[in-house]
Amino acid sequence: MRVTITGGTGFIGSAVMRALLERGDEVTGFSRGVSKKPTAGLERVTWKTWDPEHDGPWQDALDGEDAVVHLAGEPAVGKRFTDSVKREILESRVHSTQRIVRAIEKARVKPRVLVHASGVGFYGVNTGDAPLTEAAPAGDDFMAQVCVAWEAAAREAQAFGTRVVATRFGLVLGRDGGLLGKLVPIFRAFAGGPLGDGKQAMPWVHVNDVVGAILKALDDPSLSGPVNVTAPNPVSNRELSATLGRVLHRPAFLPAPGFALKILYGSEGAAPILTGQRALPQVLLDHGYRFQFTELEPALRDVLA
Repeated sequence: MRVTITGGTGFIGSAVMRALLERGDEVTGFSRGVSKKPTAGLERVTWKTWDPEHDGPWQDALDGEDAVVHLAGEPAVGKRFTDSVKREILESRVHSTQRIVRAIEKARVKPRVLVHASGVGFYGVNTGDAPLTEAAPAGDDFMAQVCVAWEAAAREAQAFGTRVVATRFGLVLGRDGGLLGKLVPIFRAFAGGPLGDGKQAMPWVHVNDVVGAILKALDDPSLSGPVNVTAPNPVSNRELSATLGRVLHRPAFLPAPGFALKILYGSEGAAPILTGQRALPQVLLDHGYRFQFTELEPALRDVLA
């Protein structure tokens, strides 16, 4: 396949690029910079400059591509949600997606599939321990509405004959970033523990299964719409903390009080950290995807080996 990826220099994007190259696909990466130094394993990527905030000649690059994987977006977790931060989070996702869709509309030979990032934040912050499949309704908090607008922008590509898959990522575990990039240094410093009361669900997923799910979305023509990219067995934050401590041979009893996180990030910014979504990958399972990692401890041991 000929695949264009946005967000390819990121934690997930670079892993997807390596997997595509390993199986023989041609990969183009969109970057804001004029050039990119080759990263290990990505020497065969063709880099092109794009501007997610404006239409332009860069959009012509999608003409003749088989697929687009759109992963670009401003990080949202661990921030105080001021008006300017909210605007940046929303626009980085929705406006860039609108411009990708516009490029698909302009293409003479249109991509067959658009796979784009979304998040389990779609379901909102007050879901408790209820199991959430892709059929569950959207929440009404800020991040839920960002995901709603994000997915709606991408669905516009269906009007041009492009299949659209919204990958709703959970908390990704990997060596080079994601959730563990923030937690491991704290635990290594003997300061790890639950966040808040520790009861919130943590819909974790190993980065290998994120890559596998994206490849499945690219390759399976029967797959469209929202797809929860989470392991089949979510755990509580307390369980995750205890397991991570065990794997790292560190204690996991120093909690980060909820009120302290609210002081740091504000009530709205702390909500995604202090609440969770028990998201389940029903669509992936129904379509025959076999997870490499279904249990948390083996996943952590693989990542931290």
